[in-house]
Amino acid sequence: MLDRELPPRAPGSFRVEVSYAPVNPSDLIPISGAYAHRISLPAVAGYEGVGRVVEAPEALSHMVGRRVLPLRGEGTWQTYVDCPAHHAVEVPDTIPDIVAARAYINPMAAATMLRLWPVRCKVVLLSGAGSSCSEHLGRLAIAHGATRVMGIYRSESRKDRLRQVGIEPISIHDLGTISEASTLADIAFDSVGGDIGTHVLGQMRRETNFVAYGLLTGKPVLTGSALRASYHRFHMRDHFAVLAGQGMQAAFSEIWPVLAEAPPSEPRVFPAQQWQQALAEAERPGGQKPILDLSTLN
Repeated sequence: MLDRELPPRAPGSFRVEVSYAPVNPSDLIPISGAYAHRISLPAVAGYEGVGRVVEAPEALSHMVGRRVLPLRGEGTWQTYVDCPAHHAVEVPDTIPDIVAARAYINPMAAATMLRLWPVRCKVVLLSGAGSSCSEHLGRLAIAHGATRVMGIYRSESRKDRLRQVGIEPISIHDLGTISEASTLADIAFDSVGGDIGTHVLGQMRRETNFVAYGLLTGKPVLTGSALRASYHRFHMRDHFAVLAGQGMQAAFSEIWPVLAEAPPSEPRVFPAQQWQQALAEAERPGGQKPILDLSTLN
């Protein structure tokens, strides 16, 4: 962690004092150097978090002191973040900081995918079912009327959690059951890629949909002319402009009630100075979701 002098705040922006910022797989990719061609250094990591507005444009001075998600600003792994005021999302009083910090990337991605590929009266298969985004997909799919939701998991520690939220667990090592589930699925949401994603896609029926939204294995899904299902790629960044145009507060109207009623699994909080331990926890199979406590830098 480095100290630096704060630059002048840009017109039309909020300055937000960050309290918590999670460590997501999307954060680890640029840190590893995989996106080196798209990143200008020096840069601050972190795509989401929560904090309080400490400076605001005069017309929005009433927002000072309120909690927001500083979307589309600088990296969130720092004490202060500046973000465009129209992209900041106010956090309801019913949502604690530790939950709000994780309200954007995974919940919004899940809600957006289910708007694009409705699951009512359909059988859903999730890969990487132990991940946060997959859990949100499963919860929302059930709420949206899916007839059945199955999830492929890697770590045995995730199995009970999946059952608890209504997702039928399937071990990643049980290829027979994975094949059967793939032939039953009307739609699959894949965050794993590699051999498992390729296997699921190859077993799916005609007029079904396979949505690839992650590459936890680091390997792509192999597609070919013999496929029967329709293959789709999903990147949240491709849909942000549409969401922002509709108003980010409105876009979160479905997210907040879900998080209030059923918050995500308990995270493991690390002081910001222990960011290296937090990264190790994020990569540990079966590890808890790591969150950085930025208040420890004050």
